[in-house]
Amino acid sequence: MGDDSRLASLDALRGFAIASMMLVNNAGDWKHLHAPLAHAPWNGWTFTDLVFPFFLFASGVAMRLSIDRRAGEGASRPRLLASAARRALVIFLVGVALNFVPSFDPATVRIPGVLQRIALCAFIAAPLLIWGGWRSTLAAIAALFALYAIPMQLVPVLGDDGVVAAGRLEPGRDFGAWLDRLVFGNHLWSQSRTWDPEGLLSTLPAVASLLFGALAGAYLSRRDDRRRAPAMALAGAAFLAAGLAMDALWMPINKNLWTPSYAVFMTGWSLVAMALFQALLDESPPKVREGARKALLPLAIFGMNALFLFALSGLVARILGAIRVREATTLKAWLYEPIRSLPIAPENASLVFAALFATAMFAVAWLMWKKRWIVKA
Repeated sequence: MGDDSRLASLDALRGFAIASMMLVNNAGDWKHLHAPLAHAPWNGWTFTDLVFPFFLFASGVAMRLSIDRRAGEGASRPRLLASAARRALVIFLVGVALNFVPSFDPATVRIPGVLQRIALCAFIAAPLLIWGGWRSTLAAIAALFALYAIPMQLVPVLGDDGVVAAGRLEPGRDFGAWLDRLVFGNHLWSQSRTWDPEGLLSTLPAVASLLFGALAGAYLSRRDDRRRAPAMALAGAAFLAAGLAMDALWMPINKNLWTPSYAVFMTGWSLVAMALFQALLDESPPKVREGARKALLPLAIFGMNALFLFALSGLVARILGAIRVREATTLKAWLYEPIRSLPIAPENASLVFAALFATAMFAVAWLMWKKRWIVKA
């Protein structure tokens, strides 16, 4: 399957990631969440911490397959790089533009963000994948981990508490937070202003997450009759074990810092999920495959316009929080009130709102699928 558009498991994984992003990003009440639907406070992980690495892994699979396909069609390497750079620039600018909604404040607008990280990861990975093979990809991953870990553990920096020290992997006191304050100043995450979960340095191991996906894509593109899903599942188990070992012996699993242990551990879960979708949607007997593709079609529909839908969901969420139907009531609060009043636990009411939001976004995805609209950067 050299064409990623025909790899049903890839669309399903990408769709699962985007649907999950919508679910965890749009709670009705942020004070009432089921534990798996909130990020780990610092070290550790929850279901929510799986979502972003899943998408980067799927992006890596897609990039590898797309580059191989376009190169096979005669596209030159400079042309492939120019195309990747243009796409990354568009995604980055869309992410920054969303941060201006609803308050247009150039003095404090957040520059980093999820879309911006996706763009930077794709931009950095592109030349590695266009000019390199699997060996150079592995070398690049090792280099990215080293470029991240050495300053994080060894370089003394001034923390947000005024203390100069090295290796403090705490909010606002690590090397990455210091670098972000130096580069971005006031243009950081509004909930901290002293560090950013999508900061510059932590983008390096995030690139590694994408490159791990690219290695999986290279494996999937091999045209032979062997079953790939079991091998991917075994590889996933090995990555999970390696990530836990790195957590215990080196650096903790931490999404906010995107530590190497986090990148490796989440690659393990990504491989396991990809193996499951691959087994069901691409390698199962015809009747099973047909039934699975029908059952999981909503995920594939989400996956076909994943980035557009994510950006749209972010815009809609911001608008719902900005429009006021009464002086002290936002449109979101007004819509949530009937759900909050139901005789159910507050955590369930919050989840119902998020599920309805994701369903509304699916309606848009379904319409685009029916019309065969594919938005490409």
